[in-house]
Amino acid sequence: MARIAGVNIPTNKRVTIGLRYIYGIGPTKADDICRKLAIPDARRVNQLSDEEVLRIRELIDRDYRVEGDLRREVAMNIKRLMDLGCYRGLRHRRGLPVRGQRTHTNARTRKGKAVAIAGKKKVTK
Repeated sequence: MARIAGVNIPTNKRVTIGLRYIYGIGPTKADDICRKLAIPDARRVNQLSDEEVLRIRELIDRDYRVEGDLRREVAMNIKRLMDLGCYRGLRHRRGLPVRGQRTHTNARTRKGKAVAIAGKKKVTK
């Protein structure tokens, strides 16, 4: 099992897919890494040599911001918005959608489980 940037990469997956398990590396960056290091697309993680894993690890450490550093940066950006008191910061603070989505219906992922309103009953005829 290859361990890169503090993450265990699944051994039976292709290298481009396995690299995506690292926070901050998506499809494009994974393809770029494989292209820079001349690793074929069909190569699996368990077929990588120790030297290739070391080269991947060094390239990611040198050129990309991943895992803890990236999480810290994102958290600091959100904290800055909240401290400023700007609209986006207020939306983060209240746990509502930040990018202009509707909240009358939907937005359950951001708002959490729906809470029933006491005293509101169905009218029967």
